[in-house]
Amino acid sequence: MKTTFYSNGKLLITGEYLVLDGARAFALPTKFGQNLIVENGSNQEIQWKSYDFDEHLWYEDTISFSEIINNTDSKIESVKTTLINILHEAYLLNPDFINNSDGYIISTQLTFPKNWGLGTSSTLLNNIAQWTNIDAFTLLKNSFGGSGYDIACAQNNTPIVYRLQENLPIVETVEFHPDFTKNIYFVYLNKKQNSKAAINAYYNNRNGNLEKIILDNNKITDSILNAQTEKEFALALEKHELHLSNILEMQTIKEASFSDFNGVIKSLGAWGGDFVMVISKEDPTIYFSSKGYKTILSYDEMILQK
Repeated sequence: MKTTFYSNGKLLITGEYLVLDGARAFALPTKFGQNLIVENGSNQEIQWKSYDFDEHLWYEDTISFSEIINNTDSKIESVKTTLINILHEAYLLNPDFINNSDGYIISTQLTFPKNWGLGTSSTLLNNIAQWTNIDAFTLLKNSFGGSGYDIACAQNNTPIVYRLQENLPIVETVEFHPDFTKNIYFVYLNKKQNSKAAINAYYNNRNGNLEKIILDNNKITDSILNAQTEKEFALALEKHELHLSNILEMQTIKEASFSDFNGVIKSLGAWGGDFVMVISKEDPTIYFSSKGYKTILSYDEMILQK
């Protein structure tokens, strides 16, 4: 018998970095995600296969139940040690999936290229939590850490506002159907970001200012959600970019790479990597293609809309 679990990918529109400190973050679940298919196996082990969106097998291994139970510490971090760590934390929260089984055959498949940064880890984590019947936010906290907004997107089919209150996730589903989504695009920058410098600047600059920084973020988030026109929306996005630019001591992505672009460009997630959101009256494909960026998706192609 096969059981299939599925989780949505994510894009963080507002509140990057600040969401860790309780700011309201606006996030959109994507049409892309990951599934996990579980079948009964044998030998007290899991035969695991992971496929990319094009059905290319990118990871394959066998993990014994004893490795999951004992979480044998390895100095070298690998896909296998990361997977064992997640499964070990799941086991501590609910040992039944190991204790009551002879083994498993598991496969995962992404519906997006895994370098896109839409949530390879968060969709996996949420799928494992569904399968093992545990709370995904607790599993996240006990394994990777992070704010959890990506788990909230994995579980919701509509736009959300996410925040942490006393370290507990508060998820609010929101309406977001402006008539200008036809002018919103997502462009993949094909750059994995090491955001250590940005995170250090964030932690240095938030000290003593945190309450005001979060208040400003929340006002801008509300402006973005309540924008009635494309102009209001674009101005609020620019305001958010400047707000973060000052805190992170970094140029905005438009200043750094696209200063001649006629439109608004908003960084998403870790600044400078993965996708940016573009607001443009004209289709920006020719502009970005001419600069070497070939992956450009419309709002309708990218965002889950129920």
